[in-house]
Amino acid sequence: MPRYALKVEYDGGPFSGWQRQTALPTVQGDIEAALARLEPREHTIAAAGRTDAGVHAVGQTAHADMDRDWSPFRLMEALNWHLKPAPIAITACATVPDDWHARFSATRRHYLFRLVVRRPPVTFEAGQVWQVGHPLDLAAMREGAAQLVGRHDFTTFRSSICQADSPVKSLDALEIEHVARADGFAEYRFHVRARSFLHNQVRSFVGTLERVGAGAWAPDRVRLALEARDRAACGPVCPPHGLYLARVDYPDDPFAAAE
Repeated sequence: MPRYALKVEYDGGPFSGWQRQTALPTVQGDIEAALARLEPREHTIAAAGRTDAGVHAVGQTAHADMDRDWSPFRLMEALNWHLKPAPIAITACATVPDDWHARFSATRRHYLFRLVVRRPPVTFEAGQVWQVGHPLDLAAMREGAAQLVGRHDFTTFRSSICQADSPVKSLDALEIEHVARADGFAEYRFHVRARSFLHNQVRSFVGTLERVGAGAWAPDRVRLALEARDRAACGPVCPPHGLYLARVDYPDDPFAAAE
């Protein structure tokens, strides 16, 4: 059975997350249904990350096994046709070896979180960004973020329902960028990179750092919260709709030839 890597983009708003669930709309469920239109049977695909309800992706990666030898372009086009009108797009497709796995072959995952400082409601970006109505101190947020980079026990910053075997993870980067917007308001983009993440880890980071930027927390309180290894020490968990799975890295990029 030939195996194909799929690069997937989606608006997470209408879905109950990536992972297939009975009687609930999911990204995995819709892609598997589209695959079944091409080759009528039960399909099971695997993804690099199981995003939560409301979380978006511009660079999710999945793999699928097919019976036929499809050209990657034709498979991408056929899937996109059958995915209509769901807000899901296959943006690249490539053949990969039989032992290549979207999750286990990945070496790093990149997440983006978008936070907009604006009192009037956003219109065109509703459901795409987290909006707050008060100014934020970028330098303070960066100072707090720096204390999270490295290898730590992230118990404070993971969900109580997290199923990871260990709370110890290595965070490669947590960078905060100020972006000039055409509407004149401020946007902060949090770029977070690691080999793997705990459940709700990125949203816990951003919610905590927003409190630092707002002046409710001193930057050093982030270090104290980390060292507490206690979920109760975490700041508020921010909403999912500003979070994007931006990219997944592999030792050999399966899509390099297609780009």
